[in-house]
Amino acid sequence: MENLFYLAHKCLTETELDKKIFLSVEIVKKVSVRAVNFDTYDVYVKNIEPGRPDKPILITPKDVPKRNMTTPEGRAAMVHSFAHIEFNAINLVLDLISRFRNMPEEFYLDWLQVFEEETKHFKLLRENLIDSGYDYGSFSAHDGLWAIAEQTKHDLLLRLAVVPRIMEARGLDVTPDLIDRFRQIKDDRMVSILELILEEEIGHVNFGTKWYRYLCQKMHQNPEDRFKEIINEFLPSAKTKRINQSARLKAGFIQSEIDYLATI
Repeated sequence: MENLFYLAHKCLTETELDKKIFLSVEIVKKVSVRAVNFDTYDVYVKNIEPGRPDKPILITPKDVPKRNMTTPEGRAAMVHSFAHIEFNAINLVLDLISRFRNMPEEFYLDWLQVFEEETKHFKLLRENLIDSGYDYGSFSAHDGLWAIAEQTKHDLLLRLAVVPRIMEARGLDVTPDLIDRFRQIKDDRMVSILELILEEEIGHVNFGTKWYRYLCQKMHQNPEDRFKEIINEFLPSAKTKRINQSARLKAGFIQSEIDYLATI
């Protein structure tokens, strides 16, 4: 029986794209037949860098060019940006599992479900790119999401508050407009992919909420008050133009949290 933390660490550090995706699928298969154990695996991960292919070339967020969806290349660049988010999401879950090893087994099973779905999302988006004559790495990308992971690598409560409940929750707010944009240009394939991603991301954010509140209770902290502190400390510009209240409520947010986000 193989060790989950070893498998997650191995996949996290893999740089060859196809092999990384293969290892991702293999982890899910092994967990599904209970062919893994959850014994602590002694590997140092404090400053580990996630494995990435040579491309995409990473640039600063401000240098990422605007995508013009009226051209095939512009639409492909937009799809590529989604694929890059999902690739980062795969590494984020692997890092979460590898780094924080003192949680209940249920915690890891929940995040392995997220891991399986993020891998599925990436594969769907990559297949779309390939069918359009491109691939993951054909366009430059930025690394803002992983920068947030680096800032929270020392504190699981912080990681759960910032990554799923703030950064990924923003996706719940903006994805409906993106779906409408692809619907307007009659790209039914991307509409279907984004609708699937939106539905499953609600579950991912909900897992973040579940385990964030678990830790708050364990640490005798008020989850609502602490969440406000974290927003103010880490993301003073967390406001979005539109908040998807129904999706956020499904994802475990309470109304007062949503109302607070609207005031920032």
